[in-house]
Amino acid sequence: MTQELNNNLIERAVVGDIFRRRASTSKEKIALVENRDGKEIRLSYGELNQKLNQFARALRNAEIRQGDRVGLLGLNSTEYFISLYGCAKAGITVVPINPGLSPKDVAYILDHAEVKALVVDDQLVAISDAIRKDLPNLELLVGISATGQTVRSPYIDFEEFISQGSPDEVEDVIIRDRDVFEILYTSGTTSLPKGVMVAHLSTFIMSLTNPIEMNMGLNTVTCTVLPMFHCAQQTFALSALHLGGKVVIFRAFDPGLLLDAIERERIQMMLCLPAMYRAMLDHPKIKSVDLSSLKTGVYAMTPMDRRTLEEAIETFGADFLLGTGQTEFFPSTNTFRSEWQLKKMGNYWGESALTLDTAIMDSGGDLLPQGETGEIVWRGPAVMNCYLKNEEATVESRAFGWHHSGDLGYFDEDNLLVFVDRKKDMIKTGGENVPSIKVERALLSDHRIMSAAVVGLPHPHWTEAVTAFVVKQENADLDEQDVIDLCKRELGKFEIPKRVVFIDEMPLTSTGKIRKNILRENNTEVYQS
Repeated sequence: MTQELNNNLIERAVVGDIFRRRASTSKEKIALVENRDGKEIRLSYGELNQKLNQFARALRNAEIRQGDRVGLLGLNSTEYFISLYGCAKAGITVVPINPGLSPKDVAYILDHAEVKALVVDDQLVAISDAIRKDLPNLELLVGISATGQTVRSPYIDFEEFISQGSPDEVEDVIIRDRDVFEILYTSGTTSLPKGVMVAHLSTFIMSLTNPIEMNMGLNTVTCTVLPMFHCAQQTFALSALHLGGKVVIFRAFDPGLLLDAIERERIQMMLCLPAMYRAMLDHPKIKSVDLSSLKTGVYAMTPMDRRTLEEAIETFGADFLLGTGQTEFFPSTNTFRSEWQLKKMGNYWGESALTLDTAIMDSGGDLLPQGETGEIVWRGPAVMNCYLKNEEATVESRAFGWHHSGDLGYFDEDNLLVFVDRKKDMIKTGGENVPSIKVERALLSDHRIMSAAVVGLPHPHWTEAVTAFVVKQENADLDEQDVIDLCKRELGKFEIPKRVVFIDEMPLTSTGKIRKNILRENNTEVYQS
């Protein structure tokens, strides 16, 4: 054994080791639970660790090597977990993909990341079928039969694939702390997604930071109702597994099923969007199920309105807190704790996590004092390595020795972070980022449209609704459905405008730029009636 390998085995903070260690101390404990069409799947830590090893070794048998990239296109499932963390065992980089993206964007990500293998959920095979002929680098296609559909050639059935790998540990791979565990794509502020290179160390350390910040103890039972391609759900699920807890897997959010699971599985902590808590509170089962196990309700992406927050605290009898962060700085970076809930209303992000620094910076790189507004910046080991193949954006993001969030905020009199606005016109809708310029480009591809501006407007369900303002060409035959149909052909589902508003002219600056702030300010009630 080489000295380099010896050193690596001693100095380890890598994701795959979490499962090996848990299997050695908690072999018989249940790690994952999934109820799929009435069939219950339960995997112990010992069984899960073996399947991760099998997946890792099967990839190696298929000539997928350390540093290669494996794409993951699926909804939440046991197989998704095995794929995600099985790659980590072999030092193979996983590329989780948002299944709501258009086939064109999925193809871009697979090509940009130079993905060599793709694991696909049977509900999403149509997307990969439409694009795989244009992706010559793809050498291996593995199909997950999540809904019972037969996996057909050229896809290899997931169970058949992992059966080709040994359950023995993969111990001959040197994985360093800053090696890339996964590449998460974020829309950013342009039409092309950016690949965020997330290190093993970033993921590992935040899986231990979050429990400290959010009252998550040993053996915590949690669930996945947000998608696992998203860093927020990943970090909470991994935290629970790191602590020997149990994760109840949901393919999608269903308020009735989640309420049943809280009672049946004794769920103690969950991460949901505010709209999800509202849906549970409005569900008839809320009055009959036993919710006494729930200790902490985490919400994310947006503040919770006072009525919903008050009802949630009273009904669930749990502490509620807000967690924030971003893909480039693995979450959570800040926590608005339960003791401040209802005492301070507004867009609070709260206190900085103990493993990182949060500050406010002006455009010249100077840190600002309490009460002054500037850009929210962070530094600490959770930061991304870089943007894939985008050195300019990487350098810009870490100017003056801090990671720049692109968001504006300030610290209040209690040193709690308050979010003010975005530096650029990013729309956050239902937990997803939608760059307005991307939607505008799709609109302007139609010759009947003279001018277009896209903004996010307040919405009771989506938080912000993608809304298009359009000036038609003179005498153009164009209605709202025509514009929606155009967007359906060009964009992902969550990027399609919820409303199209036709106006006679755009509000412009003296230099001819569209004043989007005017469109926002004059149309705040569009979705409120």
